[in-house]
Amino acid sequence: MQRSIAAARIGEPQKNADGADIFEFCFAANDPVFAGHFPSRPLLPGIFQLEMARAAVEIILNCPLTVREVSKAKFQRPILPDETVRLELKLSETGETIQARASFSVKGQSAGETILLLWRNQD
Repeated sequence: MQRSIAAARIGEPQKNADGADIFEFCFAANDPVFAGHFPSRPLLPGIFQLEMARAAVEIILNCPLTVREVSKAKFQRPILPDETVRLELKLSETGETIQARASFSVKGQSAGETILLLWRNQD
């Protein structure tokens, strides 16, 4: 999963005017993520949106993270092969917990949103 997400990432994250971090991803039609999901009409599994958000937070904070809770996960539009997905990410920290609010869009259309509660991995 992480390999597919890393390969799909386009360029470096950017900051928008309100301080959100912006990432872009594009999963190629031949990416294994689409195998069997679904054979006649491939689409990006919803878990990949959650993992894209977690991976983006790891890039921003430069540390490994574990998902503690998914407090919201809303999938509004299928994400198809070769579509560019824009991920807008806002972070806040309270004690040991990092809250990540992520929204996903394709061609200006909302594709989903999630709120993740994350912990830094303590190895």
